[in-house]
Amino acid sequence: MTETYIEKTSGRWRGRVYTLVMLLGIGAVVACTVKEGFISPAGSTEGYFHSREIERRVDSIMRLLTLEEKIGQLCMYTSHHDITGPSTPIYTEDLIREGKVGAMFNAFTSSHNAYLQRIAVEESPHGIPILFGYDVIHGFKTIFPINLAMSCSWDTTLVEQVARVSAMEATASGVKWTFSPMCDVSRDARWGRVSEGSGEDYLLCGKMGAAMVRGYQGTDMSSDTSLVACVKHLAGYGAVQAGRDYHTVDITERTLRGVYLPAYKTALDAGAASVMTAFNEVDGCPATSSYYLMTDILRNEWGFGGLVVSDYTAIMELLHHGTATDSLSATAQAINAGVNIDMESDFYRQYLRLAVEYGYVNERQVDRMCRDVLRIKFYAGLFDNPYQNTDTIRERTAHKKDSYMQLSRRVARESCVLLENEDMALPLDPALNIAVIGPLADSRDDLLGSWRAAGDTLGVLSILDAMRERYPHITYAKGSPLMGDDTTGFARAREIATAADVVLMVCGESCQWTGEAASVTDISLPSIQNELLQVVRGVNRNVVMILLNGRPLELTSVVPYTCAILEAWFPGSNGARGVVDIISGEYNPSGRLTMSFPRRVGQVPIHYDMKNTGRPYTPDNPQQKYLSRYLFTPNSPLFPFGYGLSYTTYEYSDVNVEKEHYLTGEPIRITARVKNTGKIAGVETAQLYVRDVVGSVTRPVRELKSWQKVYLEPGEEQIIVFSLTEKDLSFYRADMTWGIETGKYDVWVGGDSNASEGDYFYIKD
Repeated sequence: MTETYIEKTSGRWRGRVYTLVMLLGIGAVVACTVKEGFISPAGSTEGYFHSREIERRVDSIMRLLTLEEKIGQLCMYTSHHDITGPSTPIYTEDLIREGKVGAMFNAFTSSHNAYLQRIAVEESPHGIPILFGYDVIHGFKTIFPINLAMSCSWDTTLVEQVARVSAMEATASGVKWTFSPMCDVSRDARWGRVSEGSGEDYLLCGKMGAAMVRGYQGTDMSSDTSLVACVKHLAGYGAVQAGRDYHTVDITERTLRGVYLPAYKTALDAGAASVMTAFNEVDGCPATSSYYLMTDILRNEWGFGGLVVSDYTAIMELLHHGTATDSLSATAQAINAGVNIDMESDFYRQYLRLAVEYGYVNERQVDRMCRDVLRIKFYAGLFDNPYQNTDTIRERTAHKKDSYMQLSRRVARESCVLLENEDMALPLDPALNIAVIGPLADSRDDLLGSWRAAGDTLGVLSILDAMRERYPHITYAKGSPLMGDDTTGFARAREIATAADVVLMVCGESCQWTGEAASVTDISLPSIQNELLQVVRGVNRNVVMILLNGRPLELTSVVPYTCAILEAWFPGSNGARGVVDIISGEYNPSGRLTMSFPRRVGQVPIHYDMKNTGRPYTPDNPQQKYLSRYLFTPNSPLFPFGYGLSYTTYEYSDVNVEKEHYLTGEPIRITARVKNTGKIAGVETAQLYVRDVVGSVTRPVRELKSWQKVYLEPGEEQIIVFSLTEKDLSFYRADMTWGIETGKYDVWVGGDSNASEGDYFYIKD
């Protein structure tokens, strides 16, 4: 028999769970407490979720559970606080009482989660606590810029701070698990979920993902401010064909391993405790049923010891993929692949016992999957204190603190990218008469972007509000809707533009146009906004545009009608003030693009680290036809990866590799001189690119290998030093072994992926 109780001391739950076990007539008391700190590893994930003491405690619980109770730990259902997809009607509370719910998501208040946790701990057969998850993507209550924007800061320390604040706020409202970071490499701006990741380069995506993991989880996962991280979506979700969400991914093993897997691995090496499967297929097999991805690579090759959760109803969707004949088959495929938790499909609860009875699934596999879930609950401190995140007093004071809002402002201004600034149109003098025009100028909601968790517009300023705080001479006209054909606002826009010294236009996308299930075929400004721009430019040549959007846009038709463009993305709760910090010159813009902006949508997917081809196009031969080129459009993007302007200028020189020849395994030292040649101080992001000139397989024309942010006063110069290791230069060779090859390597250091200052070196045996 078992009995579970919670100690109560001085009117407050102490949260210590004890299970009294009667085995073979011998009474034994197993104290299921844990206070071991979780320390994120520096290297491989192997073994870091497998302490001897935790395994003993997991054993003590596994002995008690029936097959159905083990299955219950593998089931996850949504609360009706927030629905992110088609919901299965479930009598969730009854299932919790029966011990058939291991995790829940979209429940995010301390009182509600305490209520559900109390049912689990006090009324279910063994009192096993629930793990509560939520999509905390770029903030919980205090919303920060979208993830794509944050990556444009190129500042992993800053991103880690954002994740730490997100964890502080979310855990105060009962949440212990976030489905973040998204480490999908994204090269097609039509895909709505580019907003949720860190762009087109796997090195930068991985570094940003690792920073978020560290920020979410901290150094002790049992802490009441630690949020369990979930790396997603394994694997290759960013490569969906035609940029259409949930679509097919068809890539080679070399591309999978060389481009898409490294970012996930980097984030997992930072200590992430969970992984989410991708909706898409890889090589004809849906990721959610891929033994190759979830077991061969993730667990066996990478040594991952955490848990794997399906995406929303992804196990059910195996039926639609056409690889499962029925629900029983889909269930067996997913758990045999290594998916621990069934999110919302309800297939494990309904069919997993039958799958075991019919011999489709070995019960030992159910045991393995259940142990993983229990193990993470121990590391998360839930057996020590299941009510650790249900303090209503803490919740009332945890959100939107002044320091958090100031961080939101700082991140916003460091994430903005100045794309154009003809004749130093920016910053704007406060004495100017400024006409603020555009469908997004007075929007508050859109500033938060998609996936804003529990964020709201309370205390959020629009761009117009923030401009009025700083500038005394403001007039405003909406001008047009975001989309449609209503031109009635043109007249007022024309009127105030005519009378103004400068026009500040705020255009772009609705926050609903990016994120999940928000793919598009046209990434240009809607025609009504383009028409408004032309009307305004017809009466005032001084047009500055602020863009609010969640993906790279096609701006070829916009640039001729503007003298400055500031890419502000969706900047978050205090983002408007951050944007105006740049407009006013209080902050010198330092953001650099992490996704290329195409000239035309027909160029996508587009990325800087392309292959050379056998007939490479160079601008030196514009008339030669039989090259890898477009007839009427250059191959190059309008704004390349790594690009961004400043209110000052920088000059690179003296790029120098320490010596010409290196032995395999020998560290390579590269130096470069960067100078602020302008009149104000600024922060430059110096980027190091490398090309393996000849390989056993074709290699990219250049790859980002490192970067440094450098603060320079006017006229100041610094020598920056980069060091490359054998690992930095390794790749999957012709025989699919991982390693370095001998030969010549070109290097460049500069302010974007078109850097021209360079040197070279040779690797020899």
